[in-house]
Formats: sequence, structure tokens, C-alpha cells
Amino acid sequence: MPEARGAVVVGASGGLGAAFVDALAARGEVSTVLALSRSGPLDESAAGPGSARIVRARIDLTDEASIAAAAALARTLAPPRWVIVATGLLHAPDGLRPEKSLAMLDGARMARLFAVNATGPALVAKHFLPLMPREGRAVFAAVSARVGSISDNRLGGWYGYRASKAALNMLLRTAAIEWARTAREGVCVGLHPGTVDTALSRPFQGGVPEGRLFDAADSAAKLLAVLDGLGPADSGRVFAWDGTEVPA
Repeated sequence: MPEARGAVVVGASGGLGAAFVDALAARGEVSTVLALSRSGPLDESAAGPGSARIVRARIDLTDEASIAAAAALARTLAPPRWVIVATGLLHAPDGLRPEKSLAMLDGARMARLFAVNATGPALVAKHFLPLMPREGRAVFAAVSARVGSISDNRLGGWYGYRASKAALNMLLRTAAIEWARTAREGVCVGLHPGTVDTALSRPFQGGVPEGRLFDAADSAAKLLAVLDGLGPADSGRVFAWDGTEVPA
């Protein structure tokens, strides 16, 4: 019998996360997709678009006990060959928004951005990387952003979001180095999806060039194609939707 291969998507209730769930479930080699979100479980288990079974459960990136519980559930399913963290915080209805100047900085709001954009994905790596097979190819990826590139920052602003994504990139790089010692074919990377038509980007779509606002399903397909083309030598880096490397 073929090996059972699992996939995990964190942030499965978001536009991009939901698209990752559907795209992975449609892959013939994937037997189970664990779809994790703060709003889960929507339903405990359901058939995916392919032959895969989709299991939905709750996770809260600001609560490590929640992450550990999700990992415990993952242990009862097919070993995950893919773990994708498709979460991100940029703005919120309670007044959280990107800072245009130093005068707008607020410690509590910055801590909140770091908790979701950097610390949370790192804790997912802490609990889920040990579950991934040591033999054969396995992929851990987290959605980052080009604005997290230090060398590419020419506009300024967006202090907390930029810094939290830069921190995420460093955490992924460091995790990749450690993971490579036990999983030689493991790939641990950040992903820049471009501007995806989701709630996160909606207030900032005005200046997006024509043809550069992506549908979530199209974006997920592009990013999975990028992941399919990466190998262990690419681990620890950040790649955009078109396969180009995002500078550190």
C-alpha cells in the first residue's frame, strides 16, 4: 500500500489558508489534511476535493498549549509531509493598523504583531517539526512578506509588521539549520504570496499594479508549485510566488 502522507495548514479559515487546504486535499499523494484555525472546528472530519480526508480543529497561535494540543491531534493522523503556516496580522477592527511614523509606535500593539507573525509560527515549528518524517522530502513553510526584507526596505513605515516578518524570516532560517541535522531532505522556508485578495490586504489594494492582485486559489497554487521546486539547499530562505528569492 502507498505511504499515508499528511498535510497541516495553520490559518485554515483565512482566504489563503482555505485555498491551501483545498489544493493539498486535491493532491493524490495526500491522505489527510489537518486544517487548523482559531474558528475551528467547523466540522470534525469531511471529505476533501480529492481522496483526502480533511480534519478541522482549533489552534491559537498566541496560546502554546493550543499549539501543543493541535500537534497531539496530528500525531493520530498520517505523518505530515507538509506543514504550512498561512497566518498573519496587519490590521484589526479594534484600531490596530500599520504605523506610518515612529510617533505611532505602541508597545502592546507591537507585541501583538510579533505574537501572531513571528512567535506563533516559531512555536508551530517547535511542536510540529518533530512530527515530520526524518526520511524523504518534507516541507515546513510559513507565509512571510517582502516588506520583512531589511535590504529591500526603501519606503519605511509599517514598523511592527515589517519587524515581525523580519523576525519570522530569522526564526525560519535558524529552525532550518537545526532541522537539517535530523531531516536531510527537509525544506523549511518563508513564502511571499504577493498581494492576495483577502481581508488582510483589502484596505491596501489601491496601489496594486494591474495583474498583481491574486485570487487566493491562484496564489496557493503558485506557492505550492514553488515549494515543489525547492530542495534542501534552499532551506532557510524566503521565496516569492514567482519563485524568486526575497533578499534578507
